[in-house]
Amino acid sequence: MRIMVVTAGSRGDVAPYTGLARRLSEAGHHVAFATHHTFTDMVRAGGFEVRTLPGDPQELIRARTEGRSEAEKKRVTAEFLSNLGEGVAEAAEQGTDVILSSLGQAPLSCLVAEGLGLPSMGVYLAPAVPNDAFALPGSDVPAGPGTPLSNRAAGERTLDRAHGLYAEVLPRLARRLRLPEAAVGTAWRRWQGKEGWPISHGVSPAVLPRPADWPPEVDMAGYWWPEPPSADVSSLTPAWQPPEELLSFLAAGPPPVFLGFGSMAPGLGERLGPLIVDAVRRAGTRAVVQAGWAGLDVAGDQVLTVGDVPHDWLFPRMAAVVHHAGAGTTGAGLRAGAPTVAVPVMADQPFWASRVYELGAGPAPVPFGELSAERLGEAIRAAVEEPGYRRRAAELARLIGMDDGAERVLRRVEAITTA
Repeated sequence: MRIMVVTAGSRGDVAPYTGLARRLSEAGHHVAFATHHTFTDMVRAGGFEVRTLPGDPQELIRARTEGRSEAEKKRVTAEFLSNLGEGVAEAAEQGTDVILSSLGQAPLSCLVAEGLGLPSMGVYLAPAVPNDAFALPGSDVPAGPGTPLSNRAAGERTLDRAHGLYAEVLPRLARRLRLPEAAVGTAWRRWQGKEGWPISHGVSPAVLPRPADWPPEVDMAGYWWPEPPSADVSSLTPAWQPPEELLSFLAAGPPPVFLGFGSMAPGLGERLGPLIVDAVRRAGTRAVVQAGWAGLDVAGDQVLTVGDVPHDWLFPRMAAVVHHAGAGTTGAGLRAGAPTVAVPVMADQPFWASRVYELGAGPAPVPFGELSAERLGEAIRAAVEEPGYRRRAAELARLIGMDDGAERVLRRVEAITTA
């Protein structure tokens, strides 16, 4: 089959799907990514086709993190989604048998699949189906335990707010696809896990158990992990090797901590660099700092700045990991058995940050907006020195290692296309 994976946003929104694509490809299917130009090299390194989507994900993240007005955030997001919808339609028209869609693009993907008469399925990295067990990420109630009634109500309100962002985008896309107005409502209900639309979440049940009141078509499949760089034997790119500078740094002392904010805080490296140096000094640790979209460039005897280094290689060598608590990075840290210091910025990150704390795999989160060298240093010291965090993280790593989310998705994809 020709399978198109639709995923857009930050690097963490795209990278995990390369591992899922690998499993689909190994089963004989052709996989194309509908994603931003920014991620072309990463996707092609795995041997997958790229169908470029419009829009600048860095601009979207800046709009949501720079203190702009709510009206401005809504305008930028709606424009981004509108262009994205047209892009998904054009990508699917290049030859597609089934569409798999990440969370943020699912309403658009559902509509495109309906317009082209294709089967489709949700493959989400974060939960988006209201339930009694927990409030959805981005809800207006604090992350953590709540009552069934408050959890479900908060989830419904979260979806209602999201609906507003698509209010003009979906009808416009439906007209472009020559669909009746009722198709918009159908796409929206499927996005919420209704009408029997299949959704698999790339999250381990050990990290977030499947709610008992979810529809049977919605499951917690287990993580699917990013494809190792140049792992495809047909690739002409040499297999990734750790830089000699990094190997020398690791060998020169005790395990360091990892610090990185991924695709968050674009362009804030100059402000964050001195804070990180001070926090590491206060904690009395060494550190490997990942530049990321923030452009971090930190130097010192006890600190090394690196570019892209696969988390599955780096994290097991760390005393603890400090990051923005994106879904993929959180999973990678837990998979490595590393205690986590979460510094959530936006979107679903406070949800995962709270979840790590509830699971006992790290100290209380330090929200990005409240970040200081003193608070970060204290959290790093606690993560490294409190043995309970490492024990709990190691236990979760063992349970996560028993999952095979990509295989579960493969079976579901083949089932919906042969039904």
